Amino acid sequence: MPVVTVRNLPAATHRALKLRAAQNGRSTEAEIREILEEAVRPATRIKIGSELAAFGQCFGELDVNVTRDQTPAEPASFE
Repeated sequence: MPVVTVRNLPAATHRALKLRAAQNGRSTEAEIREILEEAVRPATRIKIGSELAAFGQCFGELDVNVTRDQTPAEPASFE
């Protein structure tokens, strides 16, 4: 997993991050990850699977309720 180092972070910002993390019951590092995740991957983003299912349901006769096969995959045989 990639690692990011943030240099020259003001002391006041670090204190605010530590406080916010404590209020949310997380470590400072986990809080920073959460902040970054919210910033670059908003919850309101369009999810392609949901959009395709909604598109299919617009056409009433399409069956989009397919049951997934839960059988464990078998390893490939090259013999």
